[in-house]
Amino acid sequence: MVAKTGGQDQEKLDFDDPMQRPRFTGLASFFRLPYDEDFETDPPDIGVIGVPYDMGVTNRPGPRHGPREVRNQSSLMRRINQATGASPFEDCRVSDIGDAWVRKPYELEGAHREIQAVFDRVKAAGIVPLTCGGDHSISLPILRALAKDGPVGMIHIDAHCDTGDDYMGSRFHHGAPFKIAVDEGLLDPKRTAQIGIRGSLYDQGMWQFSYDSGMRVMMIEEVEENGWKKCIEDAKAFVGDGPIYVSFDIDSLDPAIAPGTGTPEAGGLTMREAQGMVRALAGMDIIGADMVEVSPPYDTGGVTALNGATIMFELLCVMAKGRKAG
Repeated sequence: MVAKTGGQDQEKLDFDDPMQRPRFTGLASFFRLPYDEDFETDPPDIGVIGVPYDMGVTNRPGPRHGPREVRNQSSLMRRINQATGASPFEDCRVSDIGDAWVRKPYELEGAHREIQAVFDRVKAAGIVPLTCGGDHSISLPILRALAKDGPVGMIHIDAHCDTGDDYMGSRFHHGAPFKIAVDEGLLDPKRTAQIGIRGSLYDQGMWQFSYDSGMRVMMIEEVEENGWKKCIEDAKAFVGDGPIYVSFDIDSLDPAIAPGTGTPEAGGLTMREAQGMVRALAGMDIIGADMVEVSPPYDTGGVTALNGATIMFELLCVMAKGRKAG
């Protein structure tokens, strides 16, 4: 009689494969993947990368610690997405390609140039990046690298539009990356959908740029009234068939399930809604994606980092499927 472990035949487990070993063993990498900072030598199809930078926060700090803790929690992810059947590690080659860490973090614009330089290398190597932040300001240098050949569309799931402007003497903070991306011709606002927006405002026109530039803004009340399925289908129809970037801010989730973030807003998405929306992106032309704003110092029991790792796994599933189809 064959002994069983977790529904598998014990004799069929391949412990030479780190993903088959007990999940509390080994050094933490994203999804227990091979760790390869020298990614240009033998580039993977998808590179999972951390950006431990948070000098763009306007409230509670801590997302610089996000990539390390999300790596830890991502060890809980297995090979196959039970809901969709996706098996990203079989569909394409995926590696943890390290961190885009910043040598001079206290000069914000220079730090963004350092981050961009890493993603320039990632793009030149033909790697599609799945990024763990870091605060949301990091999306701007990533887009500067990935969209330098022309503007792209975006699916943006967040509590905030992040299309503000100058704040306390700087435009380059986590509340403004997507206005700057439009201004620089990186992002097509008429192919940008923002989902889950909520919370109080400093003034009525705080996110007016989103509306004036033609973005499709879906407040949390629209998600509640129409349901997440209709909202994500409307968003997909709005951005169309061209290349898109996906940006997921963990504060889109309700703070009851994601307390570890810098700017929590009550009344947010559930994980089931968020997972469903990400899964619905299968088949889209995703040139890169990020999950940002996990702040471990404010987390409780690792739940925010776990939810962030879970969203990254869902993103990886749809990105890998797209690479396989391509």
